[in-house]
Amino acid sequence: MIARYSRPEMTALWTSEARYERWLAVELAAAEAMAKRGEVPQEDFDALVAKAPKEITAADAARIDEIEKTVKHDVIAFLTFIEERVGPEARWLHLGLTSSDVLDTAFALQLKEAGERILAGVDKALEAIKERAFEHKLTPMMGRSHGIHAEPITFGLKMASWYAELSRVRERLERATKGVSFGMISGAVGTFAHVHPDVEKHVCEKLGLQPDPVTTQVISRDRHAEFFGALGLLGASLERFSVEVRHLQRTEVREAEEPFTAGQKGSSAMPHKRNPILTENMTGLARLLRGDAATSVENVALWHERDISHSSVERVIGPDATILADFMLFRFTRLVAEMRVYPERMQENLEFTGGLIYSQRLLLELARRGIARQTAYVFVQRNAMKFYEEGADFLEALLADEELRKHLSEEEIRGVFDLGYHTQHVDEIFRRVFGAA
Repeated sequence: MIARYSRPEMTALWTSEARYERWLAVELAAAEAMAKRGEVPQEDFDALVAKAPKEITAADAARIDEIEKTVKHDVIAFLTFIEERVGPEARWLHLGLTSSDVLDTAFALQLKEAGERILAGVDKALEAIKERAFEHKLTPMMGRSHGIHAEPITFGLKMASWYAELSRVRERLERATKGVSFGMISGAVGTFAHVHPDVEKHVCEKLGLQPDPVTTQVISRDRHAEFFGALGLLGASLERFSVEVRHLQRTEVREAEEPFTAGQKGSSAMPHKRNPILTENMTGLARLLRGDAATSVENVALWHERDISHSSVERVIGPDATILADFMLFRFTRLVAEMRVYPERMQENLEFTGGLIYSQRLLLELARRGIARQTAYVFVQRNAMKFYEEGADFLEALLADEELRKHLSEEEIRGVFDLGYHTQHVDEIFRRVFGAA
């Protein structure tokens, strides 16, 4: 991923040096298990640990890449480099293993750590949403369907919806992270013919992974597809929230706005502009995450016990998707925390249609008085349409409707125009979402 959309903590997880360090950790853990079983001389294993690099430097990674240019195999290039550093004892590395034992187990380590970092980012985003939700629990605003004024809600309820959805995202991602935290040391075609299952058990336990119950020559890629799918859905949710801010920031709406900092410029041509660049960026990045998720599903169907059609894909989407998800969460959390909210403008928009937003309650009141629903609908709609066609005030139109007045008094009609009626259950919804109101 390009530096523009990356944070150093997550990027560091995907460097060549980080990848080779995890390969070495897998190899040494396997050799350790074999030494405990008496299959590797203990003194040779001790020499391995003493001579092996304590960390892989950029120069080491460059040397491995140089070797690969000749051998055309990354794991062989890595083992050749270790042999250069360690000497004869390196012959005990990779004993009975196949490349995928190292690659898949190391990849699981990277995805596990990346998933845990992303989960921490989700938690910070949830905290920010919750704070703004309670701040605006009773801030009334226009609820919209199809982009059209519907009935009143509160801005806090909108935030509660975000919180509930992101909580589901967290559950999904936590499950997917656990699902991808599986390693394998089962040898060629997964039969353990050349390496005992206890070696796999030791390696996974030492590295904080679970042994995959059965492998072919790779860990089945449905595990990875679930993980990248969870990231794709994370992106989809962050995009939904961001699109909402973009709509609320439109000049003719202007009920909320993403942060606009001192010295910031909105347009190279029009100095007055305050464009929603952060939230538009989130939409673009979410598209990339969904693309990575779709590609990961294509990796599931491999030939027989393995092929490497998945390999090139994962070299790209492993770092790209996790770095993007981390960056998006960081940006979104700041967006929520610093978002500008305009309650006065929300109130103006509530009043914009002259009370049309109370039409359903009026319809229900007429139905409760024994009027057929379709008849009641005609009473209400014909007066509502006068706002659109004549610019008439809805309340005044209702009060002037003699046929309607046979069923409702002026006081009863005016009583329908009550904003508090629509917010009476906000506390109950907050208790459902947050556990407290």
